[in-house]
Amino acid sequence: MMKKTKGIHHISAIVGHPQENIDFYAGVLGLRLVKQTVNFDDPGTYHLYFGDERGTPGTIITFFPWAGARQGVIGDGQVGVTSYVIPEGALAFWKNRLERFDIPFTMSQRFEEEILAFDDPHGLHLEIVERAEGEKNSWEFDGITAETAIKGFGGATLLSKQPKQTTELLENVMGFKKVGEEGDIVRFRSSGDIGNVIDVKMTTTGDGRMGVGTVHHIAWRADDDQDQLEWKKHVEQFGYGVTPVQDRNYFNAIYFREHGEILFEIATDPPGFAHDESLETMGEQLMLPVQYEKYREQLERKLIPIQVRELD
Repeated sequence: MMKKTKGIHHISAIVGHPQENIDFYAGVLGLRLVKQTVNFDDPGTYHLYFGDERGTPGTIITFFPWAGARQGVIGDGQVGVTSYVIPEGALAFWKNRLERFDIPFTMSQRFEEEILAFDDPHGLHLEIVERAEGEKNSWEFDGITAETAIKGFGGATLLSKQPKQTTELLENVMGFKKVGEEGDIVRFRSSGDIGNVIDVKMTTTGDGRMGVGTVHHIAWRADDDQDQLEWKKHVEQFGYGVTPVQDRNYFNAIYFREHGEILFEIATDPPGFAHDESLETMGEQLMLPVQYEKYREQLERKLIPIQVRELD
């Protein structure tokens, strides 16, 4: 039986100043800061997670913020656009909200959907689209209600150095279904109701360069540890080199680079973000993995102070 992922688990990106990052994703977009921790490979910098009220897989965008780091270039071998989904009828609210914060945007149509496109302060390309599917997000912030709040990911647009091979991987290995073509975009859909629509650009755009304003990797959902091990074996059967399982505290992860040079991860849904602090207080404090707890005082002195705040 062919394996099928439900869709996106999370997307991780590189950005600049952490307070600018929080002001945009929490202050403007109204996402919940569900976890503030450190980069496990570089504990002197944050790893920030934003999502819906519960930190549900399919809603989580994570950031490695490096103030003053080199600007990247969005291009082949990366996620080019991260798409968010909102309830039907909420698009006018988001146009008004972006205007309120002087954020330029454009409107277009793709696959008969209206697309609201804009960039975050560090250059990441984002879109908002209305869809009926997916649970409403009950996290309310600064006038954003469940009727207008971002539900989670709509999907992503992949920029590949080998688009044909990337589409074959999505369809034949990851279990996505091809559902349409428009211009140079091929659309795929997974079985989930959020983070489930993946577009692949079939023309190349030039090589990407990792840095501020670029996506580091995209992660797909695995039900649990056993499902993840099955995914590892399954992907390896197609000739891809897959890493050993990595403990990321809030999920376990395996990684492989597909032929179009996009870094893919497969992450477990459990244990989630409320196992080391309560659901009610998630994101309010710096949470450290066991190996770094003894360095807390040193790390807190080094890390830039941050806060979630309403913006004037």
